[in-house]
Amino acid sequence: MVMKKISCSLLLILTVACFSVFAQTQPYVAGETLEYEGNYSKLVLRGIDVAELNFKVEHEPEKNQYVVKSEAISKGGILKLFNFKFYQQIESVVDGSTFDVLKTIKRDEQGDRIRDSQAVFDYDADKVTYIETNPNDATRPPHTVASPIEKETQDLVSAIYRLRYLPLAVGQTFELKISDSGLVYTVPVRVVARERRKSVLGKKWCFKLEPEIFGENRLIERDGDMTLWITDDKQRIPLRANVNTSIGKIVIKLKKLSYNPGKLIEAK
Repeated sequence: MVMKKISCSLLLILTVACFSVFAQTQPYVAGETLEYEGNYSKLVLRGIDVAELNFKVEHEPEKNQYVVKSEAISKGGILKLFNFKFYQQIESVVDGSTFDVLKTIKRDEQGDRIRDSQAVFDYDADKVTYIETNPNDATRPPHTVASPIEKETQDLVSAIYRLRYLPLAVGQTFELKISDSGLVYTVPVRVVARERRKSVLGKKWCFKLEPEIFGENRLIERDGDMTLWITDDKQRIPLRANVNTSIGKIVIKLKKLSYNPGKLIEAK
């Protein structure tokens, strides 16, 4: 369970906290694909690859909706270290006018354990309803959770894109409302600095952020801390995340960025 929390949920919220000083009017760009790699280290262990994380935006003009498809996939290093394999896929359906998340569809595989789930956001009733099923056991009744929500509540993935057009400044502190598995969490975020970082995109000015995702009643109820670097430009690209926990450090870095098959930037 420890590695599940660090490898799945944590990877999928690596970018959930922040974007640049200047507001962006359109947070979703059809065809945008972001690919990341995660590496684990502890003491003498250095740079062991443990996961890949991908985001892709699709547009459905007939419904005026965006669909963000994301995947977190374990790699060889985590199998050797912990004998643990995972795969998590999330589809976030977003209203193209308000940018409110409408539905979250998830497949979560951890070894032999598989769960399918769907969360429906009802802003008229101010609630989110989450239903989880076990595809390997048709006799097991669905697990259902319903929670009250406020405006601006997002899921793990849609929060990334929603925040891409909000203004930020160094020294600012704000809170995110994020729903996961039917529960709603408050995530305080501090914008602590503006730094220049090396990346696959070259040297970029970035905001350095510290989201409080660890601790009691947080997304991850364990000790730890997280730091994010997001580009200070119109693209608002999450470049890197450092995650420190009791079992080691995970560094997540952007590997590829593309907007169409003919325009690709790839890590060397």
